[in-house]
Order: sequence, then C-alpha cells, then structure tokens
Amino acid sequence: MFVADCLTINDKGHLCIDQADTLALAAKYGTPLYVMSESQIRTNCRRYQESLQRFYDGNGLIVYASKAFCCKEICRIIAQEGLGLDVVSGGELYTAASVKFPGEKIYFHGNHKTPSELVAALEYGVGTIVVDNLEELSLLDRLACAQGKQQEIMLRIKPGVDAHTHQFIRTGQIDSKFGFALETGEALLAVQEAARLSHIRLTGLHCHIGSQIFDTEPFLLAVRVMVGFLAQIRQETGLTLHRLNLGGGYGICYTPDDDPPMYEAYLQRVSTVVREVCGLLDFPLPYLLLEPGRSIVGPAGVTLYTVGSVKEIPGVRTYVSIDGGMTDNPRYALYQSRYQILNARQAAQPQTMRVTLAGRCCESGDLIGEDLPVQALAPGDTVAVLSTGAYNYSMASHYNRVPNPPVVMVRDAEDRLIVKRESWEDLAARDL
Repeated sequence: MFVADCLTINDKGHLCIDQADTLALAAKYGTPLYVMSESQIRTNCRRYQESLQRFYDGNGLIVYASKAFCCKEICRIIAQEGLGLDVVSGGELYTAASVKFPGEKIYFHGNHKTPSELVAALEYGVGTIVVDNLEELSLLDRLACAQGKQQEIMLRIKPGVDAHTHQFIRTGQIDSKFGFALETGEALLAVQEAARLSHIRLTGLHCHIGSQIFDTEPFLLAVRVMVGFLAQIRQETGLTLHRLNLGGGYGICYTPDDDPPMYEAYLQRVSTVVREVCGLLDFPLPYLLLEPGRSIVGPAGVTLYTVGSVKEIPGVRTYVSIDGGMTDNPRYALYQSRYQILNARQAAQPQTMRVTLAGRCCESGDLIGEDLPVQALAPGDTVAVLSTGAYNYSMASHYNRVPNPPVVMVRDAEDRLIVKRESWEDLAARDL
C-alpha cells in the first residue's frame, strides 16, 4: 500500500513515519509540516554503498545530490554515512562548510558558478569542481593561479542520451544548457584545453541524463558512450582519465503504480556494462561516482496539511483546500507530478473520495494533484502527502508572502526539529 518502508499504521489507524504518529507531530509542530525519516535516509545510503561494494568492489563513491534536500542536518547525516556531497551553489557549499563537511568529498556542479562561488570553493578546499563550459574553465584556472593552487576538475559531458522523462528534467541530450556536446567535437576540445592549463588537473568526466528515470537502458547507453569517450581521449591525446561520474536521476515510487528498479539491480547492471565496455576497449576500470539525491531522501519524507474546506462542484470535481500548496510543493505546477495522499487519521480505511487537493495561493494552478483517491476528508482533518522528501523543501518559495514550513526529523519514534518554521517577521526582516 505504501511507497516507503518507513510508513506504517498504528493500532489507532493513524499514519506513522518511523513509528511516530503523524497526528501527534501535526499537533506538536503545526501544519504545513515536512517530516523526514532518518532511518529511511540512512538505509537508502547504505543500500547504495553496499551495492557499489558488492558489484564494483567498492571502487567508487556515492555522492549525495544535495539539491534534492539541503540543510545542516542532512549534511551531517551524509558525512556520518561516508558519502560524498554534490553542491550546485554557494549556498549549498556554505551549508556544507557550516557543519565542516569534508571538502575533499565535495563535488561542485552547475552551469553558471559565479566568480565568488568559485573563490569560496577554492578557499574551502572543494575536492572536485565539475566544469560546464570553456569560460568557466578559463576563469577557474585564473582563480586557482591567484591562490597558488591546482584544482582537480571533471568535465560535464552531454552524452546525447535522451532519457524518457519530463522535458524539463532531461539533461543528457545535445539541446541542453548543461555541459559539453560530444557530437560537435566541443567535448574533446574542452579536454585538450583543460590538459594544457597549469592550475587545472583534469581527473575524469561527468554526465547526467535526467531525473525520475525508471528505465535502466538510458543509463547503460550513457555508460557505453562515456567509456567510449574515455578511450577516445586516451587514443587522441595520450591522457588516461581514471574517474567516471554517471550522475543520478534514479526514479522513486510516488504512487503504488510506479515501479522503478531496485538500487541493487541498477548498480549490478551498470557495473556489468562498465566492465564489459572497458574490457572491449582495453581501458582500465574507472573510479565510479554516482549521484543519487531523490532516491535517498524522496521516499523518506511526508508533508502534513490541515484541511480548511471541502468544496464539491456537482458533476465536476471536489476541491479540498489545505493550508499549504505550491509554496511548499511546486512539483505539480511544474511537472504535473503524481502523489499518493491519505487522511492521516484513517489511513487504513477505504479511499472513498476522489479530490483535487488545492493549495492556498491566489493562483488557479496551485494544486498538489487532481483526481486523487483518498479516505473521506472533512475540515480539520490532517492530509499526508507521501514521497515529499525531495524537491519540496528545497524548491519552496515565498509566493503570496507565505512562510516556509519547518522540517522535523524522526528516528525510532523520536522527533526533533531540524529547520525552524518561518514567521511573518522573518519574511519582512530584510525589507527596507
């Protein structure tokens, strides 16, 4: 029934996350409320690491994509679990640095890193900067020279693989704002340019083909393309690059109908194809990096709301209005994302209603979903939206001057606040 192992129903019929009653959490902290299962997050981290050890002899690193959910506490957990950290902005880097995340295990991505962000990365000792374009490559060389450093980099490559997902979250095809294209020869020119710069050390290649992908075949095609390019680089330049970052994008269950491959099955197939292609091309097995984000934190989160009104339009639809919406979860407005929702008080009961879950913003498109099956709902009930651990808190906005909800972490029924609720005063604090 549920999309994550951390979700259960107690003897009162209430939805629980990591054994904590969601109704009790809503009463304690108020709604809207993001709730995360620490146990689920740690389990997901370990499954990736164990799979990498089992199928690739541990010759690599799992790097958490912090854009999925970034705050001090998640950075602490990721460090404790021994993963690397993928950051894409100065703010994410600052958050990691604030809890002393090991700099050598940070990978700094992004198609437009400002000079001040690159300076901050160099000063903190970020292990690898993933360079997106020639202008950034030249700038980074000059900044590293000014600090008397040689910076390790990878180049982001567009492998020409079109993942079958929403057009807004495809990134591997030639028409993408990210990276260097293979088809045009741009990627090889970037390799040659990086090799000649004295304050840059090129260690490998990176690619990322998209997000929320269920089919493993696009990933396997990307492996073949990228290892082939590594071999081409060696042949044409004499340079052997020893690191290959295949990015992330692994899909999760948002509804019971979703059927993504298990982490272990994905790692097994990818590892097999890497070995196979390297054998055919007589290329040494690269150090393998993978960047899961959504699949680590997405299933570990639920968002709790309070129903304000139920508005039935006969023969049309039933709107259930909640005290949150696109400000704390913009994914339906952006991607028409699907969710499973529950009445947290009657989680085991039959889903007898079909509703459009409507947010509070002055915007017709402010919806969490349409035609969603759910148990009977009435004003005052608590609605739980499942699988909201990724790209909800991190994409939250202040549209209509709505404060952002707090985040609570739960482990073995014990809850703790990890991000405070914003107040109206917080919203106006920087106004002049």
